[in-house]
Amino acid sequence: MSELFPRVSGIILAGGKSERMGRDKAFIEFNGAPLIQRVIDRVAPVCAEIIIVTNHADDYSRFGARAVSDEFVGKGSLAGIYSGLRAARNEYALAVACDMPFLNSELLRYLISLAPQNDVVIPRAPDPSRKTPRGARGNKPYAPRDQPIAKESNLHPLHAVYSKNCLAAINARIAADDLRMVGFHDAVRVRVVSADEVDRFDPEHWSFFNANTPEDLLVAKSRGRIVS
Repeated sequence: MSELFPRVSGIILAGGKSERMGRDKAFIEFNGAPLIQRVIDRVAPVCAEIIIVTNHADDYSRFGARAVSDEFVGKGSLAGIYSGLRAARNEYALAVACDMPFLNSELLRYLISLAPQNDVVIPRAPDPSRKTPRGARGNKPYAPRDQPIAKESNLHPLHAVYSKNCLAAINARIAADDLRMVGFHDAVRVRVVSADEVDRFDPEHWSFFNANTPEDLLVAKSRGRIVS
């Protein structure tokens, strides 16, 4: 476990329905182990504890992490971050998804190092598994009030650090049924990590790759033969 300052909890979201994959992504074998185990192995060195947000805690008992349920069922990843952050024993928490096989510990350490004096530390960079939508504004200065959804600005809310100061703002957005992952950013202090900063640790941006579909999984497994 990490002795970094600040100490952070690690939140792994595993509450999705995996509809595009057709089976639970977390348990798909990747290089001889369940995909979520690979995620845990990359998060554990930089976090003081691991929390899995899931509504099926018994399925995850073998991974040696604390499992917590969604406090707002059916409210998506924003509610998952809220639930994990509420359960965290530390002031800051790193949030990732269970289907990210190429997390980079050095990049994660860098994000954590920026957490003091900020409430959100979030990367902004293209990702190999994401097709940039028409009208994307990835080159414009980030203005929280001007962002409809994260993917339109190449932001990665499930590869980000959050402080407990975000809880009230997130809760307010959930109560308003505004489930955009960046919808609460205008109420907290946000540090956007630029693509140039990311490039120092991961120039190809594989850290942000999500295995959402069978096709993504094939790409990931092919890549995994080269990058362990």
